[in-house]
Amino acid sequence: MTTLTHHRSCHLCEAMCGVTVVAEDDRVVSVRGDEDDPFSRGHICPKALALQDLHEDPDRLRHPMRRKGDRWEATSWESALDEAAERIHAIQKRDGNDAVAVYSGNPLAHNLPALLFGPLLLKGLRTRNRFSATSVDQLPHMFASYQMFGHQLLFPIPDIDRCDYMLVLGANPLASNGSIMTAPDVRRRLREVRERGAVVVVDPRRTETAKFASAHNFIRPGTDAYFLLALVREVIARGAKLGRLEPYIEGLDSLTDLCAPYTPERASAVTGIPASDIVEIAHNLHETERAVVYGRMGTCTQEFGGLSAWLLNALNLVAGNFDRPGGAMFSTPAVDLLKAAAGLGVRRGSFGRWRSRVRALPEFGGELPVSCLAEEIQASGKGQIRALITLAGNPVLSTPNGQGLDAALASLDFMVSVDPYINETSRHAHLILPSVSALERPHYDLVFHALGVRNTAKYSPPMFAPPRDGKDDGQIAIGLLRRIEERRGGRLSRRALEARALERAGTERLLDLGLRLGPYGAGFLGFKPRSLGERGTLSLAELERHPHGVDLGALMPSMPERLPPEQPKIQLAPEAYREDLARLASREHEVASGLRLIGRRHLRSNNSWMHNVSSLMTGRDRCTLMMHPDDVASLGLGDAAQVEITSRVGRVVAPLEVTRDVMPGVVSLPHGFGHQRKGVRLSVASEHAGVSVNDLTDHEHLDALTGNAALNGVPVEVRAAV
Repeated sequence: MTTLTHHRSCHLCEAMCGVTVVAEDDRVVSVRGDEDDPFSRGHICPKALALQDLHEDPDRLRHPMRRKGDRWEATSWESALDEAAERIHAIQKRDGNDAVAVYSGNPLAHNLPALLFGPLLLKGLRTRNRFSATSVDQLPHMFASYQMFGHQLLFPIPDIDRCDYMLVLGANPLASNGSIMTAPDVRRRLREVRERGAVVVVDPRRTETAKFASAHNFIRPGTDAYFLLALVREVIARGAKLGRLEPYIEGLDSLTDLCAPYTPERASAVTGIPASDIVEIAHNLHETERAVVYGRMGTCTQEFGGLSAWLLNALNLVAGNFDRPGGAMFSTPAVDLLKAAAGLGVRRGSFGRWRSRVRALPEFGGELPVSCLAEEIQASGKGQIRALITLAGNPVLSTPNGQGLDAALASLDFMVSVDPYINETSRHAHLILPSVSALERPHYDLVFHALGVRNTAKYSPPMFAPPRDGKDDGQIAIGLLRRIEERRGGRLSRRALEARALERAGTERLLDLGLRLGPYGAGFLGFKPRSLGERGTLSLAELERHPHGVDLGALMPSMPERLPPEQPKIQLAPEAYREDLARLASREHEVASGLRLIGRRHLRSNNSWMHNVSSLMTGRDRCTLMMHPDDVASLGLGDAAQVEITSRVGRVVAPLEVTRDVMPGVVSLPHGFGHQRKGVRLSVASEHAGVSVNDLTDHEHLDALTGNAALNGVPVEVRAAV
């Protein structure tokens, strides 16, 4: 018997916790926290323990599958890739390039081969119908980075380890482990902030983080922008503190004028937060030397998500809490994502270069909002989507009006899913191409190192040799692109030639090149991270010599150097936001009416496929509708065990959970459930099917500025189920 001990970062959520995996022969026997990991220091959450379950899951596909009516049959990689390329090429030749669409899910952010080679396939398809989980998640943050800092990937990160006062809006890091804030053991980190000063949470639900915080304020869903405008107004009235960045900032006078009408009293009437609390929070942000404002899903996935993301940045800037220790800072990742993205042909950002056919929704960063995917499939005419490629995504459960998209997918001429499961989305595919498991491919968190609250780097080679006929996501993407290009005939495109060269180089060599060209590589003279001893130059070989990872130091001030040459100054009041304030004012007296639905996340869940892990699904039913007792009484629900929830687009029935953890007028369902659909092969998830909150969310309810889905604040009606 051979025993193997392997150190890696968990890829099952944003925290990037270090784990030690022990295997005997080809079987995992234990997963525990890696105490020598310099970032997580032994901490793991329950999801990390699922690495073994996911690797060994009997429902996980090991071979390409072809659908024959209601049956599935295994097929070879050669046959599957040839058929996929042939069908895609034929549809594009007949109906144009835009007749083929692609959807990318958020698990790709944890997948090194997919991140390196996936963009080549997306570009090679030559279609404008590109969609991803971005527009049901962080698009407003990316839009704000593009508008204010000149690059969509310049994300400010809370320097939580040196912060003394933290204002948290619409985020629940005790459940998410940090989101656009990679922070393993976030409970300890928040506790230390609370001990040094205060953690204040503003959320329509008393979340796990709110219960842990120093203080919590309820806020009506969708009103964060009014609250933030009042805070910016109050901070500026006390004196904007731009500090050393003042020569590199434009628009303070304009921002001052825009915020002037939004007094604390006006914001209080809309948000439900007492005016005195708004004044106190503004005072603390202004007067605390090391303070930061952090907002996430609740601020993004609402009708005014774009304005909220802008005002979060603006508030940190005018309060003097930007690009300085303890405030909102930028990471210095070992692989510079901005340079890497440019090398793969990804723009620094774009907006409105084209629009969707049916509703004229704007492109951002080369993608259209996923809220319009179903209508682009169903509406006939030039550019109608007739084929779809999904890459590690389950949009039937994760995007608005899932029932509508479910019906639309059934009408496609062809669909191929790169996915390890037959789930709610991939069951519609004609071909499923499953990649190898996470323990059978190399791992480096390109994205989440760039979002870390501390600069670190860690590489994990494959723990197990992949099956002889197995492929990772990068190999699948390149194999499909190569075959499509061959069928187009003539000279191979420059992109195809680049893809071939990168394929020959391989994942590890490309990672090594990124490390050597990064800020800690050979080009950064004189830098010697403590963890690297005297060697100094960061490379793949160095990381292999440090399997627990390396500590590259605390976040460092990096402005104005990180600003792109095309935009050498930070913009405090971009035109797009100035114009959108008129829409905000027009909705001021409508936001408080009726019941509003919000989502929620659990610590033992992230993506829908994690519901197929039995160890994560034990305990009480988590797919319940939370409702305040006052609303239960006013609606005459009495002791109803099940309730019917209805929105403009759908209806579901769920168990009722009466609780004061949601404010009156607000109800909450978790995301990721809804596994009752016919044809799904997820044995554990089907036993805990629940209902999908996105069978209620509305594809027409979105942030008109950015196109991001408004998954929170959806008007609903609730009554006792018959």
